[in-house]
Amino acid sequence: MLAAGTAVAQDLPKTDITVIGNLGITTQSRQIEAPFWTKELPEASGGAISVNFKPWNELGLKGPEVFRILSRGQALIATAQLGHHAGDAPINDGTDLAGLSPDMATFRKVSEAFRPALNDALNKKFGIEILTMQSFQSQILYCRSEIKGLADLKGKRIRTSGASQGDFVSYFGGSPVDMAFGEVQQALAQGTIDCAITGTLGGYSAKWNEGARYLYTLPINYGAGVTAANIGDWKKLPESVQIFITTELDKANERMWQLNMDEDAMGIACNTTGPCPLGEPAGMTRVDPGAEDEALRRKALIEAVLPKWAARCGADCVADWNATVGKVVDMQIK
Repeated sequence: MLAAGTAVAQDLPKTDITVIGNLGITTQSRQIEAPFWTKELPEASGGAISVNFKPWNELGLKGPEVFRILSRGQALIATAQLGHHAGDAPINDGTDLAGLSPDMATFRKVSEAFRPALNDALNKKFGIEILTMQSFQSQILYCRSEIKGLADLKGKRIRTSGASQGDFVSYFGGSPVDMAFGEVQQALAQGTIDCAITGTLGGYSAKWNEGARYLYTLPINYGAGVTAANIGDWKKLPESVQIFITTELDKANERMWQLNMDEDAMGIACNTTGPCPLGEPAGMTRVDPGAEDEALRRKALIEAVLPKWAARCGADCVADWNATVGKVVDMQIK
């Protein structure tokens, strides 16, 4: 098999590609994504494929521009967070609606079920093709002052990412704030916002604990993302190159899913009392949800998140969701 793989790599034509990566400060970008594009893929191709790679934040972007840039052909491939693009196309929230998946295993089943419908929508809206689907860790709340449960969100200004997180926060009387990831740490430290939502490890890496002292561990959603290609430019590549890239990318994506699961617990430990393999534990106060808040999460999904998303997305979108995601989670949008 190794000899056969080497032969395939030797047969690849010289190909130069431009790739926009996901948020560069994250461990999955540093440990998997960046090494994959800059070292592993070129080496596996026997030097035939060279990659110009930069995470979107290092290009001065805030996130929501990535699909538009990809659509214009300014990169061949890009990884982006779907929630960032829900304003342009509400269907992008369909796999990762706030309160939908109680655990990552369910979230992955939901993602795989909805992929064909989502891919068709991205084809039509942006001219892009999904290559892989992935996420970050559980998206949880980092708060400056004590929080005991979801009822305590009332009256708080909370940084959210994507429309469905905003609907979720509003249901409990909080005020959603749209803010770029890189601005959150200072906003928490200065008290401009009261809480913010991000992954269990992402907030530790960004030092949100310098402003936030309470970590509420209820998963709200999972930071769904895709790695996608500009359809026109992708189809211009030789078929052998397409197959080679997608095969290698699928392997890296499996490592990404495993890392997310590993980092869920690690992120909570690093933010609180440890142990933390990445540095000193942040010493935040850990607050775990009870059964009452798990029930409230589902109530918010049914009464606020799903109806508002359905109104934004339309009847065809809802029909696709009911036929796919709805069957996974045993739920239908009326």
